Amino acid sequence: MSITAVLCVRNEAAFLLDWLAWHRSVGVTDFVVMSNECEDGTDTLLDRLEAMGWLTHLRNAPPYGKGGIQFSGLKRANRTGAVKRADWLITLDIDEFVNVHVGDRTLPALIEALSEATAVTLTWRNFGNAGVVAYEDRPIPVQFTAASPHPMPWPWRASMFKTLYRNDKTYRNLGVHRPRNPVEERLSEARWYDGSGRALPPETADGRIFSDYRVPQHGLVQLNHYPLGSVESYVLKSDRGRAVHSEDALGLDYWVERNLNIDEDKTVVPLWDRAQPIRDALGSDPVLAELHAQAVTWRKDRFDTLLQEDRFRDLYGRLLMTPPSQPIPAKGAELLTKMAQRVSDRDAGTS
Repeated sequence: MSITAVLCVRNEAAFLLDWLAWHRSVGVTDFVVMSNECEDGTDTLLDRLEAMGWLTHLRNAPPYGKGGIQFSGLKRANRTGAVKRADWLITLDIDEFVNVHVGDRTLPALIEALSEATAVTLTWRNFGNAGVVAYEDRPIPVQFTAASPHPMPWPWRASMFKTLYRNDKTYRNLGVHRPRNPVEERLSEARWYDGSGRALPPETADGRIFSDYRVPQHGLVQLNHYPLGSVESYVLKSDRGRAVHSEDALGLDYWVERNLNIDEDKTVVPLWDRAQPIRDALGSDPVLAELHAQAVTWRKDRFDTLLQEDRFRDLYGRLLMTPPSQPIPAKGAELLTKMAQRVSDRDAGTS
């Protein structure tokens, strides 16, 4: 069984080896990685990994088409052999780690458990900052174990998912959260399941990108999402901009909505022992080791440079002043959700 993961990155070389080792350990067989105008050596590191047979590297250079940087990269990835020949596909980000809870805790075990599925939604579980200030060169899943609570009714973005789907040509194109451009006559054959093994309604096969927060979503699989990291890393993330809309700066609002540290979730920590030998093998290559070390140094130097600018110094200070976020009370979350749905219906012309 071949499973191809597709990834877009910009200035994230310091995290790549850990991320690749983790996802190879959970059953990903092939990787297609797009680099976007990198300054930290990400593209050079990916070239080395491609030369070693580890992945397919695409330089996602401008000008970008409709949809911006990420969609332009996904269009390029669509044409690669690793995507075309894959049995299963999934699009991920560098701050997402697949966390399977069934069988031997790999993606093939998940696929076996949901043998009727043509698509499985991997719903986020967001992990907060937990008071970590300084960037460290340590695996993200081991560092950050404080997560948002269950259920998490607000913000609605907390229930977004990524999709593991069978490459049976029902969908023509990769998408950020779900496959896109379906072949209409094939949609009736699609069988979508959520992360707890429930069959999803037929309309899920065409358009939906959020899970129902009111019911458990992580019984068989969850997608550990680490959108913040350390305070220092978040300042660099703000400098980089959003993945889809790179011109949009990340500020305190993004941080507050995601810095929930209510529950402890260490379910991935024991599995790092399985990823560690793969990570060690990558690090034993002297070229990769040097490129990784340079990327770590770049992050530290870049942080020092950014703090010489008022806006990033102000952001850093505000982050240090801001206490951990608390969940919105149930009544307030209900009102916000209701109003958001009313606006969505209005914009869709249904109210």
